[in-house]
Amino acid sequence: MPPSPSLAAPARNPYRRLFTQPGTVAFTLGNLVARLPMGMFSVSAVIMIAGSRGSYALAGAVTATGLAATAVVAPWIARLVDRHGQARVAVPATTFALLGGLALLLCVHYDAPDWTLFAAYAATATTPNIGGMSRARWAHLFRSDPEARHTANSFEQAADELCFMLGPVLAAFLCGSLFPEAGTLTGGILLLTGMLLFTAQRATEPPPSPSGRTAPPLRAPGMPPLLLSLVATGAVFGSMEVVTIAFADAQGHRSAAGAVLALQAAGSCAAGLLYGAVKPSGPAERRLLWCLAAMAALMTLPLLAAGITGSLVALAAALLLAGMATAPTMVTTMTVVQHRTPEGRLNEGMTLAVTGLLGGIACGSATGGWAVEHVSPTAGYAVPVVAATIALLISLAGARSMRGIRKED
Repeated sequence: MPPSPSLAAPARNPYRRLFTQPGTVAFTLGNLVARLPMGMFSVSAVIMIAGSRGSYALAGAVTATGLAATAVVAPWIARLVDRHGQARVAVPATTFALLGGLALLLCVHYDAPDWTLFAAYAATATTPNIGGMSRARWAHLFRSDPEARHTANSFEQAADELCFMLGPVLAAFLCGSLFPEAGTLTGGILLLTGMLLFTAQRATEPPPSPSGRTAPPLRAPGMPPLLLSLVATGAVFGSMEVVTIAFADAQGHRSAAGAVLALQAAGSCAAGLLYGAVKPSGPAERRLLWCLAAMAALMTLPLLAAGITGSLVALAAALLLAGMATAPTMVTTMTVVQHRTPEGRLNEGMTLAVTGLLGGIACGSATGGWAVEHVSPTAGYAVPVVAATIALLISLAGARSMRGIRKED
């Protein structure tokens, strides 16, 4: 029997310590392959639909519909994962989602009516939350070691950012240099391959909790305002993506949009890795407020760069800086989610968090598309600023309510 992770000798590099556990390298490789398409699908859909139908509003609305459907379906998929195990649920759910992606591709290619695009993209909602399943594995392996879990959450967020950095670049390149459907096709192949590799690693999989006796995570104290804050945070990401693609297009460089968005993810990835190497101090709830405040402040930089200079290069630099608050915010948020999720419902709790984020991305995508089409791409950068500020205000209100609950206890 391997030694408990909490008793392992400390390593100089906290990330190296994570991968001394048997099986962690294998499941991480699988989850990275499966996670890369998460940064490809929405960009591929926007480019594919906008190029075919000539409307960013339609493209934004279609992707928003798919994300909204995910917000409804994903918690149910996660509940099945908690009860029956990751391997038994994830592969069939992924297969069904890929059929929806293939249907979208065919509807766009053969100029089907607009409503079919919404229906097809909504069918992709069964895609399992690969990031949540991976975080659940780390939480299971290091259940008695909060510092290792902090490092693992930071690594997972950096992996998210890396995939969202490379995904849009790869999607834009494939759609632009090959054919419009190439990004969606490649993403589907990668997703299924990675999911098969990930679920094949049974030794690190958390045991299922078939009883389901504990209360749903949504009813846990402090979870509703935390999820609302995640919706607002997601709106930052969704609006930024659509607005940046439209801004680059207006400058005559639509193919560069993926690279520009990648710089925001690069800043976040670097900040996340540094954040994970530092020992956390103070309550996670307090750290979250500071992270959200930093994100709200830094999101003004793209608005200023686009409005004052109108330069894509200046915008890219502003997005790089703005992204540096993203990963610390998400790492700390996931730590708080793990604290507040009842035992045996971790996949569901993590998926609710991601679902809130995706719901916000859907709202931000639609709002950003509307702002671009009815005002201007430059004015669209005000949407993430407002969304980040709302996330901070919701978290402040939630922190006050949690203090009230603790006083009553």
